[in-house]
Parts: sequence; C-alpha cells; structure tokens
Amino acid sequence: MTVPDDWERLAEVTEYETPWYDGGYDLFAQPDGTEKRYYWAELPDAVVVVARIDAGVLEGVDGTDGETGEHLLFVEQYRPPIRETHLELPAGIVEDGESYTQAATRELEEETGFRPSSTALLQEYAVATGVLRHDRGVVYAEGLEPGERELDSNEFLEVTTVPVEEALARAREQPANDSTLTALLLAAEDGVL
Repeated sequence: MTVPDDWERLAEVTEYETPWYDGGYDLFAQPDGTEKRYYWAELPDAVVVVARIDAGVLEGVDGTDGETGEHLLFVEQYRPPIRETHLELPAGIVEDGESYTQAATRELEEETGFRPSSTALLQEYAVATGVLRHDRGVVYAEGLEPGERELDSNEFLEVTTVPVEEALARAREQPANDSTLTALLLAAEDGVL
C-alpha cells in the first residue's frame, strides 16, 4: 500500500528489537504540514484455528469422558504479560514460507495433538492498525485425527473442548480475548459453526 499524496514519511526508526517483535516509529509530515511520530510494534503473521472435532475422536483428552456430538478444540494457558489464564483457540506464528492453512495444521497438531484432514482460510486481516504491524489469519479445520503433540518451550497448555453450540458464549466469559472472539464470530458468520 502506498502513502497518500498529502502524507510524507520522513523517517522510519527501529528503536528496539526483541525475539518476539520490533518496535519503533515513523516520522510523518501530516496533511496540515506538521510533523508527528507514529509509534509501532511489528510482529510476524499469526494464525488462529477454529477446529471442529467429533467427540468420538476425543478419547484420552482430559475431561471429555462421555462427551457426544461436535466440539471445538480450545487450549487454556496462563498469559504472563497480562497475568491471566485464558481459554483460547489454538494459535501461533506463521513460519517463513508457510501459508495460513499450513501454519494452522502445524500449530494445531503441536498444541493439541490433533491433525486436520481439511482446512480453509476464513479471513486474513490487520490487527490493531493504530499501533501494530501484524496480520492474522483465521483458519477453519475439520476431519481431526490423532497426531503428535509437540509444545514449544514456552507453551504450558491444557487441551479442552467446548460443544460447538456453547463455544461463542464460553469465549465471551471473562477473561475474554480478541483472537478467539474474532475467529468464532467469523466462523459463525461463514456458517461453519
């Protein structure tokens, strides 16, 4: 995307780099002739997975004994930056060379131990455009089969499920988070929930 004619970027400054993201600012000449710094953080693309699973495939997942019907896979994890435990859809970073659907397949298996036979990109969008340079994809996955769980060194996740018809209501319970709510709303709008 190009800068509109009445805006001029005078400088782009990276002030810090971390293993997770970079941060800095762009100095712009605004349409009224004044100059202003617009601060940003740049993160790699990420994917959120709405994964439908039949209760019959859930044997061995804690707390699913006697479950029937269609469920969505969730993970519960403590988020140190905000000091809260959240119920979330599986999600992760898109690695170099991966599509959103490839990243969804990998992340889902790594985090939950289930591998989908079918995936579809529901939406790609920019997140928090006032401060972030970060795109996210929402992928729907189905036809789940047992795979190999392989958590990253900073992932301490509990796999859980929620019946499809209860998923949005559960995701709205506090503490709620943007990636899970957005993904479920998109999936509902697209008719896959």
